[in-house]
Amino acid sequence: MGMRLRMETPSQVPVGRSPKGSAGLIFAVIIVVVAAVMSSAARWFLIISIPIGLLAAVILRLWNKYRPVKPEDVDNRPLKLD
Repeated sequence: MGMRLRMETPSQVPVGRSPKGSAGLIFAVIIVVVAAVMSSAARWFLIISIPIGLLAAVILRLWNKYRPVKPEDVDNRPLKLD
């Protein structure tokens, strides 16, 4: 019992420090890429899901470009609460 563990005080440990803005986005993308490379299941998931997501985004963009929502089609009371 001669060995004692020394614990750091909370003032010495940086808490809640995370990158902000575009640096945070780049950091998150790097973490996702590293995780995908490390795991074959995640790699296959990303290989399949990213093209599907991009295709859905292109289809929705084109749909809204050529068939825009008219003001009279917008219902300001979606739950019909009066």
